[in-house]
Amino acid sequence: MIGPRKFIHIDMDAFFAAVEQRDHPEYRGKPVIVGGDPKSRSVVSTCSYEARVFGIHSAMPTAQAKRLCPQGIFVHPHFEKYSEASRTIMSILRTYTPLVEQISLDEAYLDVTENLLRLEDPVALAKLLKQHIFAVTHLTASAGVAPNMFLAKIASDMKKPDGLTVVPPDKVLEFLEDLPVRKLPGVGPKTEAILERMKLKTCGDLWGVGARQLSEKLGKWGAGLYRMAQGKDDREVNPYWERTQLSAEETFSKDITDIAWLQGKLAELAAHVFHELQEEGRAGRTVVLKVKYHDFEQVTRSKTLSAPPRDWQIIHEIACDLLEKKTAAGRKAVRLLGLGISGLTSKEAPPPVIQKELF
Repeated sequence: MIGPRKFIHIDMDAFFAAVEQRDHPEYRGKPVIVGGDPKSRSVVSTCSYEARVFGIHSAMPTAQAKRLCPQGIFVHPHFEKYSEASRTIMSILRTYTPLVEQISLDEAYLDVTENLLRLEDPVALAKLLKQHIFAVTHLTASAGVAPNMFLAKIASDMKKPDGLTVVPPDKVLEFLEDLPVRKLPGVGPKTEAILERMKLKTCGDLWGVGARQLSEKLGKWGAGLYRMAQGKDDREVNPYWERTQLSAEETFSKDITDIAWLQGKLAELAAHVFHELQEEGRAGRTVVLKVKYHDFEQVTRSKTLSAPPRDWQIIHEIACDLLEKKTAAGRKAVRLLGLGISGLTSKEAPPPVIQKELF
């Protein structure tokens, strides 16, 4: 009989800021904000745990971060340095198992059911991984150990920084019963608000509702949410996976016709997407806008640039132009907006050759 699979999720702690604190001893123990000059229109890429106590978080405008923490140390990001550290970390992980799926510069899933050290205990393996990473890079990582991928992801976030959380196969439902629904991947403020109106605050609350009722409120996403609340996830680690598009979207609690409000929402999505691109060290030239109207009709519009956008404001401007000129937004109520960058490549990759037009 085949036993449960064993997964580890590794998540580096405040990665960009931690690298800066490692390389600058004078920054240690102080609030470090990576994201550029607060006098500019830049956003926070990440910040140290000392800065987070002031309410600073990723994708926040650096000007706002400066107001919250005037004594903060603001550092321009050094993505080449972060990418180098990431390559070292991923190479360490692959010495334990070939089944490593890198999700971003600072995050990866491992299937250690069968591993190169032939260790049966995944907890012991996770401890070795953390020690190995710290010994080589002087950076801490948090780890989650669980019988599937999404549980390992949730577990790795439980005791940051330098944490290790284990979800044994026979304790999955016990782990989930009192877990707030907002901890489930994909549950944002809007979904959380809908669930709160249904008096559903924990995964245990979802058990008594059923997939059908959740689907009536949340669409197809409801069935997937119900499966997660029960601890079910059949995904497998794919060591060859690399996404070609990075996007973010939001479904609104009520249909929107105010074009200025929609443009403001696009600014939030653009900042989020650009932050994720920076964090992963990726770049792409095609801006993709998705609009779903009140009657569930959905349209996708895109524009390909000659070079990757250098800041989130460019993504925002193009998205607003597509929204105004290529959709019925403003004339027809909108229930969902999505924004993404497609055709992703590594920043180290040479730029594509663009054929000039004949005329």
